[in-house]
Amino acid sequence: MQRTMQRRSLLVSSAMLALGVAAGCNADARVRPPQDTAEYATERSSSAGSFRVTYSTDAPVPVGRLHAWTLHIAQIDGTPVTDATIAVDGDMPEHRHGLPTRPRVTRNLGNGDYLLEGVKFQMGGWWVMDFDITAGGHTERVRFNLQLKK
Repeated sequence: MQRTMQRRSLLVSSAMLALGVAAGCNADARVRPPQDTAEYATERSSSAGSFRVTYSTDAPVPVGRLHAWTLHIAQIDGTPVTDATIAVDGDMPEHRHGLPTRPRVTRNLGNGDYLLEGVKFQMGGWWVMDFDITAGGHTERVRFNLQLKK
C-alpha cells in the first residue's frame, strides 16, 4: 500500500514537473510584436541592404476584405529594380497562423513598381509580411510589420 502511494506521488510529481517545464519553455519562446514604431514603417531595407522596398495600399490597411498593394523596389542608390521576382508570405506570429489567401505579384508596373493582389488579413493584431526579392542573381528578404485594428 505504501509502495503504491509512493509510486503515485512520484508519477504526480513527474507530471507536474513536465508541465512546468513545458509551460516555461512556451513562455520563453513567446513572440512579441515590436515596440519601436520605426519597425512599422512602410519603407524598409532588405536583409543584406541591397534593396529599399516601399509598400502602399488603402489607408487604413483593410481587415476582413481582399485588397492590393503596390510594392516599389529600388537599389540602395535609388535606381528602380525592374526585373525582380518576388515571393510573398504573411503571418500572424502571436497566433501562429498565416494569411487565409495566397497573395502574389500579378504585374510588373514598370519603374520598380509591382502589383501585389490577393492580400487579406482576417483579424486585427500584429501581422508580418515577408517578401523574398530576387534580382541581379541574388535573393534578399524584407519584412514589414503591421499592427492592424478591426
